[in-house]
Amino acid sequence: ATNLSALGIAGGAAAAKKLLADFEPRMADYLVSRDFPSQKGPSYLSVHLRFGTISIRELVRTAWSAASGKAGAGAATWLSELIWRDFYFMILHHHPRVVRSAFKPAYDAIHWSNDAGLFRAWCAGRTGYPIVDAALRQLNQTGYMHNRLRMIAASFLVKDLHIDWRLGEKYFADQLNDFDLAANNGGWQWAASTGCDAQPYFRIFNPVTQSRKFDPDGVFIRRYVPELSRCDAKAVHAPWLMSADTQRQVGVVIGRDYPAPVVDHDASRLRALEMYKAVQR
Repeated sequence: ATNLSALGIAGGAAAAKKLLADFEPRMADYLVSRDFPSQKGPSYLSVHLRFGTISIRELVRTAWSAASGKAGAGAATWLSELIWRDFYFMILHHHPRVVRSAFKPAYDAIHWSNDAGLFRAWCAGRTGYPIVDAALRQLNQTGYMHNRLRMIAASFLVKDLHIDWRLGEKYFADQLNDFDLAANNGGWQWAASTGCDAQPYFRIFNPVTQSRKFDPDGVFIRRYVPELSRCDAKAVHAPWLMSADTQRQVGVVIGRDYPAPVVDHDASRLRALEMYKAVQR
């Protein structure tokens, strides 16, 4: 059995109520803070929703009430996230085929490369892209991954590594403490552009740009990728760009102490666009 306390999880309704009480004063900031993994932005209630130790109706009432008060846009944004969760439940109920197939059938014709070595590197947090690696290491160590990082990690697997979204979906299912079939499937199909109301196929996250935007000082990266702890705030997002002398000075030689990027993002992006265009109708 998993030791919940070792993962920083307190079970039961009382623990859920405590998390909600902690989140309410922070709700006004949620619109912005939710995107920065080094900040205390989310409610952290997903695992309680998953196991029923708090009611979705209670959370919706709380968000609805707060949205008309001082919490304003932050509460409204949180409410929209709760609605997304129920939206994915509805999709799964009415379209159970999404468990194994793309909601948009045309995308089942995509020819994924499914390189086993690249998939192992992604799972282990050894891709050479620090924000992706930090995300996977957080998942592997804690059973949790920040929502912004879930989008970045999923986009990278599908559109940079050209690996079938279903493989990533299964890995998350095995690792996440808050795993829910509908939400996990919906999130992966959103990132892979195969789902209902998903991001357009040509929207491809640049992992370095995302890293600089949402972990600007590299605080989160250094927490989970300690090899890069001595890199400055610029180099920590793309350490392979450091000169050989700088690498030696900060104690991380790329290719020895930390992986070189397993793919070139610009080239992988173009290949992904070709793969998606090939099945457009």
